[in-house]
Amino acid sequence: MQTRRLTFLAILLAVSVVLNIVERVTMQALTQPFALLLGPVIGAGGIRIGLANVVVMTVLYTYGLRDSFALLMLRIILVGQLAVGLFSIAFFTSLVGGIVGFFLMVIFKSMRGFSLISVSIMGAVGHVFGQIFVGVIVFALIEIVFYLPFMLMIALPAGVFTGKLTIKLLDILKPQMQA
Repeated sequence: MQTRRLTFLAILLAVSVVLNIVERVTMQALTQPFALLLGPVIGAGGIRIGLANVVVMTVLYTYGLRDSFALLMLRIILVGQLAVGLFSIAFFTSLVGGIVGFFLMVIFKSMRGFSLISVSIMGAVGHVFGQIFVGVIVFALIEIVFYLPFMLMIALPAGVFTGKLTIKLLDILKPQMQA
């Protein structure tokens, strides 16, 4: 069964990389007309739903912490290499945002009373805080925190959406993943 599990995880990694790149390219094209109006948040490609996180949460709820964290890190590295440039600012915002969001998801998943949707929302919120942190450090501008309310207004419904999508995906895939 180990071979089947590793194969399934590799397929999910590929899906998450493709989702991330497709979403990145699509959102950049859709938001380009607003780049001058909204500045670096749009210009840096900071607005996305987080469809690749659906895969991370699916693995978190099926295989656990270690496999989901490995998938997250591998996806960030692969997308960094393929789409944004390894060790670029976009890479580091994704890395720090992904790590902060992941650990918030793990913390809230382990607490009673939090649904998968709540966990997803916390992942989105954590990602935003990680991005803001990197922006403040890299650009040495504390004013970047003023983007926080705008980014959270997008992160909250995105977290709800990706949480609901994860629930649907788990209903479909969990029997195959545990077989």
